[in-house]
Amino acid sequence: MDAELKPASSLALGVASSLSGRRWTWREPEPRIAHAIAQRLNAPELLGRLLALRGLGVDQVQDYLEPTLRALMPNPSCLVDMDAAAERLAHAVRTGEIVAVFGDYDVDGACSGAIMARVLRQLGCKVISYVPDRLSEGYGPNAPALRGLWQQGATLIVLVDCGTAAAPVLATLEGLADCVVLDHHAAQGEMPRVAALVNPNRPDDSSGLRSLCAAGVAFMAAVALHRTLRRQGFFATRAEPDLRALLDMVALATVCDVMPLHGLNRAFVATGLKVLARRDRAGLSALLDAAKVNEAPSAMSLGWALGPRINAGGRISEADLGLRLLVTDDKIEAQRLAATLDSINRTRQTVEADILDPAMAEAQRQIDAGHACVLVSGTSWHVGVVGIVAGRIKEHFNRPACVAAITDGVAKGSGRSVPGIDLGAAIIAARAHGLLTQGGGHSMAAGFGLLERDLSAFHAFLDDRLAAASALPAAADLAVEGAVSLAGCTMELAEQIQRMAPFGAGNPEPVLVLPRVRVGFAERIGREGNTLRVFLEGEGGGRLKSVLFRAGESALAKTLLSRDGAALHVAGSLRPETWQGRVSLGFTIIDASLADSA
Repeated sequence: MDAELKPASSLALGVASSLSGRRWTWREPEPRIAHAIAQRLNAPELLGRLLALRGLGVDQVQDYLEPTLRALMPNPSCLVDMDAAAERLAHAVRTGEIVAVFGDYDVDGACSGAIMARVLRQLGCKVISYVPDRLSEGYGPNAPALRGLWQQGATLIVLVDCGTAAAPVLATLEGLADCVVLDHHAAQGEMPRVAALVNPNRPDDSSGLRSLCAAGVAFMAAVALHRTLRRQGFFATRAEPDLRALLDMVALATVCDVMPLHGLNRAFVATGLKVLARRDRAGLSALLDAAKVNEAPSAMSLGWALGPRINAGGRISEADLGLRLLVTDDKIEAQRLAATLDSINRTRQTVEADILDPAMAEAQRQIDAGHACVLVSGTSWHVGVVGIVAGRIKEHFNRPACVAAITDGVAKGSGRSVPGIDLGAAIIAARAHGLLTQGGGHSMAAGFGLLERDLSAFHAFLDDRLAAASALPAAADLAVEGAVSLAGCTMELAEQIQRMAPFGAGNPEPVLVLPRVRVGFAERIGREGNTLRVFLEGEGGGRLKSVLFRAGESALAKTLLSRDGAALHVAGSLRPETWQGRVSLGFTIIDASLADSA
């Protein structure tokens, strides 16, 4: 069974309102299980506690700490229509058909599109790749683009990270070209009549793989295709490519599409990071260099360094830049594309910053007015960054947030939600009610389009549908998983905790609290001074190097910089940090509270 975090219970260290306005709560494991895990691993009791908090039993721990595809990947045939997809793809390979791969402009779309393009080309097919423009075409397939692919000779069109909700559009290809859909988005309305529709989130799929991203589905389709061709004798006279080499892209898409990192996804990311570390893929190696990732890549490298740069092309520039980076084997071309994406990402950050302040101000007014959900819009806003801004608003206010860009009376936007509030279902319901011209997504993220005049009605619908969000606290609770003295923060402990990586959605990095420490030194660092370097000191001695990111002018930053000697409870993550080949102990600060006021 996949690991799930145990719910939080009592107040941690009496902190009802931290310097960030958050309540701290303990996560409490079953003590007997925690102890048994620690004994089985011959590890510290704290590690047993952290593993038990992830819902693991003693017999599940080994697969969790050492996730492998051999242990965790099921037969691809468990997915509905996978065998039909493999047969149709195998027919295209054997007969030398021209195959078009139609993807999406985000990281998952680029990765799944690159996986299918690479697999089919390695098997001898001529492949035409197509990524729609975000501004002029929008998300998903459109009839002119599909017909254009058919006119170029494509007799099979593989749609990745889209297609499930495109029955009317795909119907225009009937009698012209076959379609295979490899998707993971929620089904809406009628299912398209295609040669195969593989989607773990289609209503009749019982595979239990609903947390796969499209790249994960595409990888499983590649495995099924190879298996089919192997059975048909295709590899009797030619070498079979090693599909494991594709797992760097599966890992990248899984992290950037915020899929939960347990079960099969955990194996995908853990194995994919090892593949990425070899730097065999020209495009990702060049992008790591452009992002100045010099050490072994981690899940954080995927989500914070590579993902935003690949996404930047689809957001505000050429939609297929990320795909082109992932399919090229030319190192010079890869370096050029990586430099272009890095430059575009810096421009994206500027565009985002111009929107963020007015969007935050309007969001505050709406929260003060009692709205359950935030919906902000602007006529000069760039549609390519509204999803990022929605995420920032959601984090700041702990409310579902939707942000739209308006052009010529039409609003297009993205939304982000908080755990327990299903935004995707609300968007789909709004579309069914005729409020939206387009819309879909999943519980935590969604996209939508509507006429500007309907924005107020749409906002009222969201407030009603998501009314439960009104009861959420102003800041999300911080779940604390353990306490450790500053003297107890050792490299050995940090390395034991690191065994639980990769961290991300569904498997967050453990949050520990350092009780009653003081700030010995603190300063702003970095080009913009938005990062704090802090040295924490224990009451009984000891010193720990720490860092606070995105410090801004928050109460937390001001308190750390004041160095007034007050005792603090400090919450964050203990890590072994590598810099220029040297490993040192570090602590990343998330929050703090005045110890004597807790």
